[in-house]
Amino acid sequence: MTATAADLFSSLAAADAPFALIARDDAWVEVLTGDVVDVELLADIPLLDADGTAREVLALVPYRQVRERGFVCHDDGAPLRCLVITGHERVSRADALEALPTAPLPLGDPGFDISDDEYADIVRTVIADEIGRGEGANFVIRRDFTASVSADERVAALTWFRALLAQERGAYWTFAVVTEGHVAVGASPEAHVSAQSGVVTMNPISGTFRHPAGGATVDTLRTFLESTKETEELFMVVDEELKMMSAVCSDGGRITGPHLKEMSRLTHTEYMLRGRSQLDPRDILRETMFAPTVTGSPMQNACTVIARHETSPRGYYSGVAALFTPNGATEGVTHDLDAPILIRTAYLQDGRLRVPVGATLVRHSDPAGEVGETHGKAAGVLGAIGAVPRDTVPAADPDAPVIERAPLADDPEIAALLQSRNSRLAAFWLNPQGGDSDGPFAGRTAVVVDAEDRFTTMLAHQLRHLGLDVAIVPWADADAAVLDAADLVISGPGPGDPRDDASTRIRHMRGVVAQRLTAGRPLLAVCLSHQILADRLGIDLVPLDRPHQGLQFEVDVFGEPASIGFYNTFTARTTPGTTRVGVAEVAASPVSGDVYALRGPGFASVQGHLESILSRDGMRTLERLVAQALEPVTV
Repeated sequence: MTATAADLFSSLAAADAPFALIARDDAWVEVLTGDVVDVELLADIPLLDADGTAREVLALVPYRQVRERGFVCHDDGAPLRCLVITGHERVSRADALEALPTAPLPLGDPGFDISDDEYADIVRTVIADEIGRGEGANFVIRRDFTASVSADERVAALTWFRALLAQERGAYWTFAVVTEGHVAVGASPEAHVSAQSGVVTMNPISGTFRHPAGGATVDTLRTFLESTKETEELFMVVDEELKMMSAVCSDGGRITGPHLKEMSRLTHTEYMLRGRSQLDPRDILRETMFAPTVTGSPMQNACTVIARHETSPRGYYSGVAALFTPNGATEGVTHDLDAPILIRTAYLQDGRLRVPVGATLVRHSDPAGEVGETHGKAAGVLGAIGAVPRDTVPAADPDAPVIERAPLADDPEIAALLQSRNSRLAAFWLNPQGGDSDGPFAGRTAVVVDAEDRFTTMLAHQLRHLGLDVAIVPWADADAAVLDAADLVISGPGPGDPRDDASTRIRHMRGVVAQRLTAGRPLLAVCLSHQILADRLGIDLVPLDRPHQGLQFEVDVFGEPASIGFYNTFTARTTPGTTRVGVAEVAASPVSGDVYALRGPGFASVQGHLESILSRDGMRTLERLVAQALEPVTV
């Protein structure tokens, strides 16, 4: 250990100044010091000083910033806290491990803020009353492990950071951020978003496998990878993050993977999404607030559901730590961005430790299993920082040769299981993409009406590849003038019950569909709007016995088989065998009568999400339906 490292960490423990420690690789710990500035909006993050010189800034972005996107939350006033960096040093990981304090810090009165039974009841309620009513595909509801801590907060931060550095492997960032009255220490596995030299990367991680005693094996991991719930959960969060990528990247984003994220006590599955953007990194951060892996989908409604079922504010949980680093540019995009999600993090304030954890609730969640997942995630953090007993492995035979275990992802069986997932996915999102193309509908204009599901960003991206000049308009702004100006209107998807007469949004979407039909102008209706169109045509709407959230079906769309992803809780339903209702041709299940698609003079519709990664035949089907809608109406 160097005297410099010992002196540096001693001074951090003794001083009152703010600091941050970040480990982003296996070699170094970055030590950041500077001045704290709290701001109200992401646009206010002070990336330039008074004379225009670029500054390095570390920002703690609380969950309450979702208000910038018009989303609801329990507002605790947690500040958007910026450390404007004036000192940036590096210490070797080995020296840091030797210099940082190691004495254990006991906890008092440990336990969850809500009981296991209460959390299980919340799981049941969300499945029945939220997913079951069509409010979304998945939702993350948190609970907090809390305890009292008598140690000095700065010493606690340094101690826990060292423990995480020594005990937790596979983290994207291991970090400690210490500012007046607030400490955050964590080992985040997940990069939410980064922007480097114009390349934006997102890293959706989903599915949690808690290692058994002795560690993960091929056999135990196989069961996890074969789980339908875990696979569908990952696909749903990839879809949700592709919505964000399509909003900020000119090329929409390409997915690679899946990969295993192997950590010390947990293993996850993940994809990487990449695209190109010239947006200010603060704008990228705003458009991607926040990761669906810690909120749910669709994002806007997920925030509403969280506010209904979480009784206290989130603070910084599910927000991000965002490091803005000058990239040398003197104009345009002057900073790169590196922003992990604030999960697997311990917070210390006023002598109280808080470790928030959440489980992703989907249509087939098991309440006891989701309770267990929160215990596993909390134990992962608490065990790593030494607050609870760590997992142990049997003592090795001292005479046996030491064998380094290869990563489980390198095992041929595990690699094959991972890659087999991609056979279900749309090639459009797996292959490199260019910008807009001279597709078959070049020269035509389209308006996509967003009914509060940003699947519309993916849909718009695909429509541009078909040659259309596309604008996305929020439902409240889709007035007659906006609709009349477009060659084609795509009435989009959204959450909720299409029969809900009390919903202003549903009533407005009915008006969008009615206006285009009455005018005989081209209309494509998707998901919720498909149901609204079916209702207007006299077809019954009913709730499904079990929601089709994140499911892939092989269906017949007017004589052509198609593999399509579905996210619906309600369906239009006819008598099985019905092929026409009034002027509309019907594509429906021959068994249930559930209507998959409609087409008629100047209109077409589809229940599934052709833009989803689950829609292998999405682009082909979208082109067919757009062509139908744009076909001239003969009198």
